[in-house]
Amino acid sequence: MSDSTQQENGVLKAFLDRHYLHFNARTVVEAARAWKRQLEQGNSMFLTLAGAMSTAEMGISIAELIRSEKIHGICCTGANLEEDIFNLVAHDHYETIDNWRSLTADEEQALADRGLNRVTDTCIPEHEAMRKIETQVRRLWKEADAAGERRLPHEYLYRLLLSGELESEYQIDPKHSWLLAAAERNLPLFVPGWEDSTLGNMFVAAVISGEVSNLDVVRGGLHYMHELIHWYQEITRDAGLGFFQIGGGIAGDFPICVVPLIEQDLQRKAELWSYFCQISDSTTSYGSYSGAVPNEKITWGKLDATSPKFIIESDATIVAPLVFAYVLAP
Repeated sequence: MSDSTQQENGVLKAFLDRHYLHFNARTVVEAARAWKRQLEQGNSMFLTLAGAMSTAEMGISIAELIRSEKIHGICCTGANLEEDIFNLVAHDHYETIDNWRSLTADEEQALADRGLNRVTDTCIPEHEAMRKIETQVRRLWKEADAAGERRLPHEYLYRLLLSGELESEYQIDPKHSWLLAAAERNLPLFVPGWEDSTLGNMFVAAVISGEVSNLDVVRGGLHYMHELIHWYQEITRDAGLGFFQIGGGIAGDFPICVVPLIEQDLQRKAELWSYFCQISDSTTSYGSYSGAVPNEKITWGKLDATSPKFIIESDATIVAPLVFAYVLAP
């Protein structure tokens, strides 16, 4: 981390300590302090990414957290996996829409006709981002198929990034790509429901068209759970593992279930998650995956009564960088 970035984080931390004293703001600071305490105690931290966090360029801070060893594993949606690399190679072709809340159907159609896929205020260019990466990854799928190899979705992207083949295509500072930072450290990565992604759709199309012989060339969600069980048991052997969740849905629900799986289904002893924080704008609702309060997770064997627990009710694109800067500050 550069001296200037470290200084900026220190200034922001001091601001939060001074002004974020009550209510939801206080929770932001308490959650960040508790994250830092987890690391000081020798525990690790697990991050989950739902929503369009990669397109929101959350990689600027997440990559630094990875390099600084503040994050030790990630579970993300297929969209977050691919959209970080889309941004890496096609950022100059993205378009920001100022009046995105008031677009008419005809204006949306005009964007579609230009090959622009809108995510809130940001349009991802079909040809420069999606099709460019599709070409590269299809080649890797076909090579694996010919060699009889089977890999997880993120392993193909790790291989592509580490090959250096895309370096000439980078349109942002590569230090701002969280996926590249993860690949360089071979960070444990879990991507349940990868089929619900652009590359997932492209892979199925490649199988149906006969370019790839079968669906097993890319291993799926059950394989990820198998990997997660072994990794979780290993990393919690001598210390705890915290859980920092952005949004809801499968990115959060999939990995947090690993503990009751080990305890109840495997009938083996498992350490509970040592910390829990969720940033969510979902309406609080018992029984809701995304809106349930942390205490509800106690009866499901995921947390216990003494686990530090936080809910930050806000937009993650606003709040998460504040928490990350606080954790990164000296």
